Amino acid sequence: MLYHFLYPLEEFFGALRVFQFITFRAAGAAATAILLTFVVAPPIIRVLRDRKVGQIIRADGPTSHQSKQGTPTMGGMILLLCTFVPTILWARLDNAYVIVAMIATFWTGAIGFLDDYLKIVQGKPRGLVAKYKLIGQVIFGTVLGVYLLQFPLAPDLPSNATTLPFFKWVLVALWPPLYVAFIALVTTGSSNMVNLTDGLDGLAAGLSVIAALTFAIFAYIIGRTDTSTYLNIFYLVDSGELTIFCMALMGACLGFLWFNTHPAEVFMGDTGSLAIGGALGTVAILLKSEFLLLIICGVFVAEAASVVLQTGVFKYRKKRYGVEYARDHRVFRMAPLHHHFEKKGWAEPKVVIRFYILGIFCALLALATLKLR
Repeated sequence: MLYHFLYPLEEFFGALRVFQFITFRAAGAAATAILLTFVVAPPIIRVLRDRKVGQIIRADGPTSHQSKQGTPTMGGMILLLCTFVPTILWARLDNAYVIVAMIATFWTGAIGFLDDYLKIVQGKPRGLVAKYKLIGQVIFGTVLGVYLLQFPLAPDLPSNATTLPFFKWVLVALWPPLYVAFIALVTTGSSNMVNLTDGLDGLAAGLSVIAALTFAIFAYIIGRTDTSTYLNIFYLVDSGELTIFCMALMGACLGFLWFNTHPAEVFMGDTGSLAIGGALGTVAILLKSEFLLLIICGVFVAEAASVVLQTGVFKYRKKRYGVEYARDHRVFRMAPLHHHFEKKGWAEPKVVIRFYILGIFCALLALATLKLR
């Protein structure tokens, strides 16, 4: 919005020329998101607390978590507000990349909000039935896949193709129906992997800061002809505006972390975790970097994989050897992975900080793929 109002005036006020630079607007979006979080979070937390919109703690979870019962949740509304407002202020609103990313964040956030509302406000223990939640995610992924096939955002590249890390000038084209299914898998998987990681104070928010910042760097590089050519990666016209969206998301998560760090004053709930995951997955799709998502979000992927592995092995052993054997021979002491380390005696802050370190390592590994080609 600021770009559209102020940049045209640069012929009268030369200083306004800075609004043409993505770096300036990205920094402005991040700063706005952080400051806005500090302004809106306290009153929203008070409202959630007064209305007793509190977290429900699993009885079979770590005993140290029982003290968190009743902590205000649905704080994802803070994240959504503090991502959208800076993006609208600082990004070009005629840019299809930004619009699609915002729609993805809103859609998956709305699914999470409905789940939180049914669970916390309506008192339904299961919240939104998992099947319906999955259907909502798959529908969005399918719609996104079909949209990208019919209206390619990068006209110079095949709409049904993706790139591979560590390979230069390599495009992998998929059969269109398979491409749509692939996009649905990416959006659904990314949304759920952040949701599964959101189990410790500050864990999902901090890792999201790292992932969003990393994607901002890739969006900026891919959106410039000079850097993309120098690094032997494909140039996507106008994709640089995603840098502003990613920085707004990063700033919102960083500001939210102020209130979500241990001991948390508020939890993001499914409203926030599903929205963040949907945003990250969609950004990866728009940048044709779906496989890079596995590296940047390596910790999120490991958390989701631990749940899949734990559940699969338990069901197999239960069927083959009986329920008692299956309970006594689990892969992890508890899934997702962060609970496994809690059960081993690691303090919650230690788990979070060490997972941050692993998240930074994954980000550095992803950035290394720019040269290791």
